[in-house]
Amino acid sequence: MAGRNQAGKNQTKDFKCSTHLLSDKFRNMSEEKKVIVRDLGFGGLMHIPPLRVHHQILKELANSFKLGENRLKIGYGSFKVRPKIIGTALDINASGDLFPQKVNYKDLSEDDKQIFRRFQGKTLKNLTDEMMAIGIDNEQDHLMFKRIFILYIQMAFLLPTTINKISPKKTIDGCLFALMIVYFHLSKNKDKKRAEIPLEPWIAN
Repeated sequence: MAGRNQAGKNQTKDFKCSTHLLSDKFRNMSEEKKVIVRDLGFGGLMHIPPLRVHHQILKELANSFKLGENRLKIGYGSFKVRPKIIGTALDINASGDLFPQKVNYKDLSEDDKQIFRRFQGKTLKNLTDEMMAIGIDNEQDHLMFKRIFILYIQMAFLLPTTINKISPKKTIDGCLFALMIVYFHLSKNKDKKRAEIPLEPWIAN
């Protein structure tokens, strides 16, 4: 039993994200910035509530998810968790690698290198503060807000292994959060007729 619990802990410990942080920032973001976020394809994340989830639930989900198969195996069934399902649950583009060509720093133009250096070494707090403070009065500011937001959402949610100073009391597990939405949706609606099942994104329900 101890070994099983340790396995669940090891499987989830590197995927911390803060739903409180996300919910708070979206709640306080200007409507103009929210329009930009929706245009970027991340509008669904505005539905994320500041959940407080008992760690035992997360541990059970971790133990029920088979990494090698990308399959969630629970008491009443087994579900293949494909990128499309994650996209449907969270209303984000999860249809594969949007950047198949990886770029080396030395191959960047001087302008791109300058942009890279501007963000190098930024912490999540730095990005959060900049994202909320920056004005969007012109096209250049719009572009800078998009860059800051994409880096922010990676650090806070999509690639949360880069976070190292978020309080564990305010975090649940990033990829487990998506699994939790999938689990609740499938379990609540498994016996319903098609017309009774809530519309996408699942997180809004």
